[in-house]
Amino acid sequence: MYRCVLITALGLSCAASAGAQALAQQPYLKREFPATALRGDIQFLTPPQIELNGKPAQLSPGSRIRGANNMVVLSGTLTGQQTKVHYTLDDISQQVKDVWILRPEEVAVNPWPRTLLEAQTWRFDAMSQRWVKP
Repeated sequence: MYRCVLITALGLSCAASAGAQALAQQPYLKREFPATALRGDIQFLTPPQIELNGKPAQLSPGSRIRGANNMVVLSGTLTGQQTKVHYTLDDISQQVKDVWILRPEEVAVNPWPRTLLEAQTWRFDAMSQRWVKP
């Protein structure tokens, strides 16, 4: 009986590790961005300071930064880096609230609005995650 329990436990352990490896090898899933997201260039300075599209800006308290793998990244680990992102602004303070660091294939999706005026005049198709210019 002891051997049966040991063999069962060993089998479950192997199955769990195989499942984790298969999940790790899957290509990135397509991320969906909100219609309120804008595209920009961010340079991460000393948190919470950033440079957004060449102008000084600030991350809002509780802001979330998602890396290319869609995992949350701490702003302090990105200090000195510059990258293309999608971002949202806080409604009240106009500080940067959510940031998604873009993968090369996401950058290739064009067009994407860079300003609020463009976002108000273009049409967003949520299913295809594409913007259509008028």
